[in-house]
Amino acid sequence: MRKLAFAFSLLASPALAAGLQIEVAGEGANGTITIDLLEDVAPGHVEQITGLAAEGAYNDVVFHRVIDGFMAQTGDVQFGKMGGDMRMAGRGGSDRPDLAAEFSNEPFERGIVGMARAQDPDSANSQFFIMFAPGYFLNGQYTVIGRVTEGMDVVDAIKRGEGRNGAVVGAPDRMVSVTVID
Repeated sequence: MRKLAFAFSLLASPALAAGLQIEVAGEGANGTITIDLLEDVAPGHVEQITGLAAEGAYNDVVFHRVIDGFMAQTGDVQFGKMGGDMRMAGRGGSDRPDLAAEFSNEPFERGIVGMARAQDPDSANSQFFIMFAPGYFLNGQYTVIGRVTEGMDVVDAIKRGEGRNGAVVGAPDRMVSVTVID
């Protein structure tokens, strides 16, 4: 009976969703990004991301760290909402617990989506990044959660940040809405 209840809970879980559809708007990018989530590679991370998306937590969250030739980072649902203090963007997470790393053999290639974290490998929470180019030095160091299947042109147009840290100055591009899709 417990196995049956567990099976039904998995069916109701957003972690079994196939992907995310992200509507992006701003000075740089405007359009839709579709991400195929890799629930077989990082089930805990995918469950967290889809849960936050289903709650609307990612709506109006900015791309706060964008490094040309490397990646665009977003997902700070605590401090990264458009209209908030952008100096705090990138320092927060969500009200959910941090996640244990789910490292894999998936390489960090162009279009790969990875989880951002602090120095502790088990500190990922809500922030994620999309690769502009390969970053194989991240392999085995960060959790891969998905890959862009449509809208890489939108990713490429995201407003770039400045300096080594890629902090976006002025009005950053934002995720207007993030929807869990089949």
